[in-house]
Amino acid sequence: MIGYGFMGKAHSNAFLCANKFFELPVRFNRKVICGRTEETVRAMKEKWEWEEYATDWKQVVQRTDIDIVDVATPNDTHVPIVIAAAEQGKHILCEKPLGMNVSECREAVNAVNKAGVLHMIWHNYRKSPSLTLAKQLIDEERLGEIYHVRAEFLQGWLTDPEYPLAWRLRKEKSGSGTHGDICVHIIDAARYLVGEIREVVGMLETFIKERPLPEDPKHKGTVTVDDMSAFLCRFENGAAGVFEATRFATGRKARNRIEVNGSRGSLVWNTENLNELLFFSKDDPGHIQGFRRIPVTEREHPYMKGYWPPGHAIGYEHTFINELVDFAEAYSSDKMPTPNLEDGLRNQMVLEAVLESAAKGTWIKIG
Repeated sequence: MIGYGFMGKAHSNAFLCANKFFELPVRFNRKVICGRTEETVRAMKEKWEWEEYATDWKQVVQRTDIDIVDVATPNDTHVPIVIAAAEQGKHILCEKPLGMNVSECREAVNAVNKAGVLHMIWHNYRKSPSLTLAKQLIDEERLGEIYHVRAEFLQGWLTDPEYPLAWRLRKEKSGSGTHGDICVHIIDAARYLVGEIREVVGMLETFIKERPLPEDPKHKGTVTVDDMSAFLCRFENGAAGVFEATRFATGRKARNRIEVNGSRGSLVWNTENLNELLFFSKDDPGHIQGFRRIPVTEREHPYMKGYWPPGHAIGYEHTFINELVDFAEAYSSDKMPTPNLEDGLRNQMVLEAVLESAAKGTWIKIG
């Protein structure tokens, strides 16, 4: 049994389901869950049947019975926990974005490389069977030369001006707003599918400048992050990209969509239809050409052999399970899983270049 220490709330039950659905090469022992507020973390411990709870992460990472540390805390605490855990020889999973800026992310990557530990970042959309199938089709050159990437992540939950000034709306806690919260997901997915981004030009906007303070709703504080981000880019392979992320798309809940166009075909992936992939091929005879809907629910599709009988759908939560399965298999063979903190660094380099571009009003090269 592998001692598993968890910091925060998100995806805390993923490894329980991984143990249930898949024949894992290792078994995770839910040793300790850690949070800032004792009452809350104690309730989480009881609900998810952890052995213990704690409120001091520094003590947890020093424990000899903890092998893996999973970091799902506010953004400004990711890197300090990652570095401390790496120095204690712990293998690491970390929520996105990896850090507040490129400099922090480099420190984290240097720490895990120096310690020689395994590490993974929670870009769980990569582990959607339909997106993994899209990657397979691209690698098989079924799209030919890639021309275009169009990516969008649209939400609408911040349109209420009375929504409080939570930590995600404060630069000192989050690093950036929509940009680092959800645009980072489509950046990672595009890099996964098409390759590295060479240069960007972008814009940011904050629509509601002040919001009620959580601790004193009668008074307001300044929103110090973006509400939307948009940018154009060029990939290293010559493809062109268009990216948009917002939390002000009224009526949208979580429209995460990527379209890739190539010389031989195109594909469309959309979380609103998570169990299918749209695929167009110029290799089809002209009289039957068109976007075909591929239900990604069969045992030969990525990850699906671990779930229900053929034809049955899975959900968003299963993307976390799939990522943890990959981590378990990498752990058992002592191989570096993906995506890892190196991907977190590369994503942050793109995020930061867009921020710089928006401030300067010009194209910025990555790196």
